[in-house]
Amino acid sequence: MGNGTGKLDAELFQNDDGLETETSSHQKSCENDCSRFYRSYESYSEQLKDQLRTKRVVDEETLQPRLYREKTIQYLLKGIESPLSSSYSDLASSRPWILYWSLQALTLLGYDVAANEQLLKKCLGTIKMCQNKTGGFGGDAFELSHTAPTYAAVLSVITLGTEEGYKVIDRPALYSWLLRIKHSELKAFRVQTDGEIDTRGLYTVLAVASILNMLTPELVEGVAEFVGKCQTGEGGIGGEPGNEAHGGYAFCGLAALLILNRFDVIDMDAFTHWIVSRQMKAEGGFQGRTNKLVDSCYSFWQGAIPALLYLIPEIEASGKFGTDGKDSTTMSVEQNGKTKDIINIKSDQFYDKQGALISDQLRLQQYILVCCQFIEGGLRDKPSKRRDQYHTCYSLSGLSVNQHFGSVVSEGEDMLPVVWGDRKNLLERTDPIYNVETTRLKKGMEYFKQSKFASTHAELLAQYKESASATA
Repeated sequence: MGNGTGKLDAELFQNDDGLETETSSHQKSCENDCSRFYRSYESYSEQLKDQLRTKRVVDEETLQPRLYREKTIQYLLKGIESPLSSSYSDLASSRPWILYWSLQALTLLGYDVAANEQLLKKCLGTIKMCQNKTGGFGGDAFELSHTAPTYAAVLSVITLGTEEGYKVIDRPALYSWLLRIKHSELKAFRVQTDGEIDTRGLYTVLAVASILNMLTPELVEGVAEFVGKCQTGEGGIGGEPGNEAHGGYAFCGLAALLILNRFDVIDMDAFTHWIVSRQMKAEGGFQGRTNKLVDSCYSFWQGAIPALLYLIPEIEASGKFGTDGKDSTTMSVEQNGKTKDIINIKSDQFYDKQGALISDQLRLQQYILVCCQFIEGGLRDKPSKRRDQYHTCYSLSGLSVNQHFGSVVSEGEDMLPVVWGDRKNLLERTDPIYNVETTRLKKGMEYFKQSKFASTHAELLAQYKESASATA
């Protein structure tokens, strides 16, 4: 990827054939912003190297890029524990989302959110406040239930990982509400009563229902076929039939099909071609749509899609990780009291070599760590933007997926994470379907599989009717 001079190869940059447009101008500007960060540290002056060491943005000895772990943890904790600034006023109806973005990012960074009793109490209080008696969660107290904050609230509870939190969720009422927002003809789901119908609503419903063990035949009937109708001529998936293919909706559509175990409704070859075309050559990150700029949130929304494809047995969607032995080292790293083996890539060059996925995992890791970290902690969309919890969450989630779908060193052995830069950059593993840390996801799903919980259509509705009549 690099040419040994600390610069990206010219062939990676956009060629507009001399016909500049507003789109191509923005793309060139973005590429130039990113290329300033893609310099070999060996080309820096000793004074600048000392500054980088002092600010702890690189390893003191190797000068390898470092994840600003502690600074980002403090940034996220402050966002939960302290009132947000006026710039967040537009997100007043997104309380469960802000919680989820922060909790998921903290967990991937190795922070035990449940061990902080004050934080746990505050988070559960916010989630309880947003739940409606008729089922589901709104974006704030006294707001209509909506599938998006419902998804965020349930994922927050699973991430907190306590029985007290699990008991907050009124499963029978939630199931009844999900049935009420299912469209009788399209078989997909409205995001709220009288709201729009799209693949986002469909995925969030299936994710919540499968985690809570209430994915009944009545709920999922006809849902996969709606996803198939949303595939476009490009190969990706849009929000509705006839819409442009989009990264977020493409993730939602494919993740929904994995939950349903249905892969016959879309053209997988066309879909695969579309996703590999969304990774930007110069920047290394993903764009959300054709002719759009790179954005770190798509490190997960697009960057996790190759991992989803990898999980489908019928599809050959794996890359090959090759190394000459000089650029990588198999080593151990201490993480939360446990020793984990990784493949560490330390060279200053920028590689086209891959991990287990069909995307270029190392280039994506480089984009996140080199271009998107904010010096005071947190992550941003791209170098010209400021940090926020949303981009912090999905940058780290994408980094986690692209680390942990790594490489098998010897046949029959477990896959080792591939970690670029400082070896301590390793994150906890997130599930690419649900985007929850894997041990917490397993714990939560096992809890709701207990026989004491209703799980059939008839049982859930009977419990809801009984509860509703008791409180009438």
